[in-house]
Amino acid sequence: MVDLTGQYLKIKEEVDAAIAGVIESTAFINGPEVKEFAKELEAYLGVKHVIPCANGTDALQIALMALNLQPGDEVITTAHSWISTSETITQAGGKVVFCDTNENDFLLDISKLYELITPKTKGIIPVHLYGQAVDMDPLIKLAKENNLWVLEDCAQAHFATYNGKAVGTFGDAATFSFYPGKNLGAMGDAGCIVTNREDVSEFAKLFARHGGKGDHKIEGINSRMDGLQAAILNLKLSHIDNWNQKRRNAAIKYDKLLEKIEQVVTPLVKETNEHVFHLYVIKCKFRDELRKYLKEHGITTSLNYSKALPFYEAYNYLGHIPEDFPCAYNNQSKILSLPIFPEIQDAQINYVAETIASFYSN
Repeated sequence: MVDLTGQYLKIKEEVDAAIAGVIESTAFINGPEVKEFAKELEAYLGVKHVIPCANGTDALQIALMALNLQPGDEVITTAHSWISTSETITQAGGKVVFCDTNENDFLLDISKLYELITPKTKGIIPVHLYGQAVDMDPLIKLAKENNLWVLEDCAQAHFATYNGKAVGTFGDAATFSFYPGKNLGAMGDAGCIVTNREDVSEFAKLFARHGGKGDHKIEGINSRMDGLQAAILNLKLSHIDNWNQKRRNAAIKYDKLLEKIEQVVTPLVKETNEHVFHLYVIKCKFRDELRKYLKEHGITTSLNYSKALPFYEAYNYLGHIPEDFPCAYNNQSKILSLPIFPEIQDAQINYVAETIASFYSN
């Protein structure tokens, strides 16, 4: 699915030098590399504050608390995402409210948000899933009309754009995960919070460092980015635009090779968006049989995700049924993620496509 070794070998000298520099300075926690990464990412996105932390899940929970989520407050988010998006709402004291998705891009269906807003609703978490931005203009308009905050989950969208503007710069705050397999990936866990709000930044910095190092103004947690990961992310940031373009090029090749296979629907890319293809996700018939066939021919695939969030056991207490989320429910049995990464070769893409064609011809 992702050739992390291949990526490392292309930038081996840079990575090894960065790691050696941190070891030599012994700046393993926070330190100058972390500060430099925050500064570079602020400049890259054009935002006031980047708060590095230990991972993307921590980033979500800390951001929710920084936005003053209170027990019983409702937060609306997508029914189709990784569970970090929803579990952190609960862990921060709120109540998760799921919203169905669009049929063909798997993103939050903005038109369904209106009916979910109640007096207890405090915010919305749009997820820029698979590398493509949610329709942010109507979402921000709705949020302002209803006095709701917006927290963007950008874990899979480094650095997708909507109408030319980078994700993570629309809402009150945003979070990123730098898990190794992400477009901008560390060599371990790492994440960050992005915001232009001073109050959100101040709280997040305090809470992530035990409520303030040496002067504990509040109780907090230990969620710090280590210097090794920051050093690696610093040097990878200079490559990310090139890597994202290579992902788009790979997606275009997949599209052309798969478009004539009637049992396969290739990813929809909206005209407003610049997709960064963290994942290349098709919809297909006989999905499980196809996946088995591909595995037998040496091709790794993934299910992102095998169930829509409301149908996991963790959310049985909400009592949802398939009719509540028809698009998310129907898509969960059709989606399949194919290998995509900047270093993928044309021959590999051709082989995947040819094997898919062979399966359906048989």
